[in-house]
Amino acid sequence: MNNTQSAFDSEFLKKLEYLYIVSKKIFAGRIKAERRSTRRGVSVEFADYRNYTAGDDFRYIDWNAFARLDELLLKLYEEREDLHIYFLVDASQSMTYGEPQKLLYAKRVAAALAYISLSNLDRVSITAFTDRDLNRLPTERGKGKIFTVLDFLDRIDGAGETDLENAFRNFVHTTKRRGLIVLISDLFDPRGFTDGLNVLQFQKHDLFVVHIIDEKEADPNLRGDYHLVDVETDNLRPVTINENHLKRYKALFQQYCDDLRRYCVQREIGFIRTSTQLPFDELILRIFRMGGFVS
Repeated sequence: MNNTQSAFDSEFLKKLEYLYIVSKKIFAGRIKAERRSTRRGVSVEFADYRNYTAGDDFRYIDWNAFARLDELLLKLYEEREDLHIYFLVDASQSMTYGEPQKLLYAKRVAAALAYISLSNLDRVSITAFTDRDLNRLPTERGKGKIFTVLDFLDRIDGAGETDLENAFRNFVHTTKRRGLIVLISDLFDPRGFTDGLNVLQFQKHDLFVVHIIDEKEADPNLRGDYHLVDVETDNLRPVTINENHLKRYKALFQQYCDDLRRYCVQREIGFIRTSTQLPFDELILRIFRMGGFVS
């Protein structure tokens, strides 16, 4: 990573195991890490009985039940399927704004959720995206792979513009296995967010959106004459900002946020919004307590 902010210090690493332990307690008694499929077959977990019929494998007859009930019953087992989790991390130039940077915050959120997923033996892939480029970490599995994940995330720099639809079309064209997509982004696309999110949903992926904002974006303290520069396009615009302009901006920003939340709720997309001022570990716990990340 070329900037001076360190994404993963020793204190961060200490919090990873704590978050994993807490997440296990939150989801105690629920099916989570290794997904149970609807298929029945030979596996490690007993599911149910059914009557024996000719041609069934007699090895799975419950002879204890036969001795008690004088009836041939076949044991059924649930197969376990690994969940594929794809983390899409926005690496466009707008994500470099703020203190801490939105991109730095996104990296920490992705790393924490990836660690919990890897610890649960899910298969994890991470993709950093801009308008065209996809920088992908191939699928990893197992707790020990977290350092590969951290190294990949640490090398992501913010650059380029945002084009959600184009980036996500490139992603789905190279992603054949359906799974859970965790999108971590400020979702600042001049074309809007709907076409991009539609691309992911059309491919039957489950989707969870982490919308990251900086408090100064929602409530800027600007009054007077400025030359505003678009961080992604370098377009410059001279403006005079007064109270009415500021009020209008805040209303438009809030409308955008409300539209995004409404869109996700209507389409049953998991959603959470966070300011970078909220400690990342508190956000992770909120995500798990709302039950939005895994189900």
